[in-house]
Amino acid sequence: MEKVLRRSKDKIFAGVCGGIANYLGWDLTLVRVAYVSLSVFTAGFPGFFLYLILWAIMPVEEE
Repeated sequence: MEKVLRRSKDKIFAGVCGGIANYLGWDLTLVRVAYVSLSVFTAGFPGFFLYLILWAIMPVEEE
Protein backbone atom coordinates (compact mmCIF):
# COMPACT_ATOMS: atom_id res chain seq x y z
CA MET A 1 0.00 0.00 0.00
CA GLU A 2 1.35 3.41 -0.96
CA LYS A 3 1.55 6.02 1.78
CA VAL A 4 -0.05 9.36 0.95
CA LEU A 5 0.39 12.55 2.96
CA ARG A 6 -3.07 13.81 3.92
CA ARG A 7 -4.46 16.19 6.51
CA SER A 8 -5.83 14.36 9.52
CA LYS A 9 -9.33 14.59 10.95
CA ASP A 10 -7.66 14.55 14.41
CA LYS A 11 -6.91 18.24 14.41
CA ILE A 12 -6.69 21.38 16.47
CA PHE A 13 -6.39 23.87 13.63
CA ALA A 14 -6.14 22.32 10.16
CA GLY A 15 -4.86 18.77 10.62
CA VAL A 16 -1.45 19.31 9.03
CA CYS A 17 0.57 18.07 12.01
CA GLY A 18 -1.81 15.13 12.43
CA GLY A 19 -1.31 14.21 8.79
CA ILE A 20 2.46 14.39 9.14
CA ALA A 21 2.30 12.22 12.28
CA ASN A 22 0.13 9.62 10.53
CA TYR A 23 2.42 9.57 7.48
CA LEU A 24 5.57 9.08 9.56
CA GLY A 25 3.95 6.79 12.13
CA TRP A 26 4.92 9.10 15.01
CA ASP A 27 3.01 10.31 18.04
CA LEU A 28 0.77 13.28 17.23
CA THR A 29 1.77 15.24 20.33
CA LEU A 30 5.46 14.81 19.51
CA VAL A 31 4.95 16.21 16.01
CA ARG A 32 2.94 19.18 17.31
CA VAL A 33 5.51 20.06 19.97
CA ALA A 34 8.39 19.68 17.52
CA TYR A 35 6.66 21.84 14.88
CA VAL A 36 5.83 24.63 17.33
CA SER A 37 9.35 24.51 18.81
CA LEU A 38 11.00 24.71 15.41
CA SER A 39 8.69 27.54 14.38
CA VAL A 40 9.42 29.57 17.51
CA PHE A 41 13.18 29.04 17.32
CA THR A 42 13.30 30.03 13.64
CA ALA A 43 11.58 33.38 14.20
CA GLY A 44 8.10 31.88 13.69
CA PHE A 45 7.37 33.15 10.21
CA PRO A 46 8.93 30.35 8.11
CA GLY A 47 7.02 27.74 10.12
CA PHE A 48 3.77 29.69 9.90
CA PHE A 49 4.03 30.11 6.13
CA LEU A 50 5.00 26.46 5.65
CA TYR A 51 1.93 25.43 7.67
CA LEU A 52 -0.32 27.59 5.47
CA ILE A 53 1.19 26.14 2.31
CA LEU A 54 0.78 22.57 3.56
CA TRP A 55 -2.80 23.36 4.59
CA ALA A 56 -3.53 24.55 1.06
CA ILE A 57 -1.93 21.66 -0.82
CA MET A 58 -2.56 18.61 1.40
CA PRO A 59 -5.81 16.77 0.63
CA VAL A 60 -8.16 15.90 3.51
CA GLU A 61 -8.05 12.36 4.92
CA GLU A 62 -10.79 10.12 3.59
CA GLU A 63 -13.18 8.31 5.89
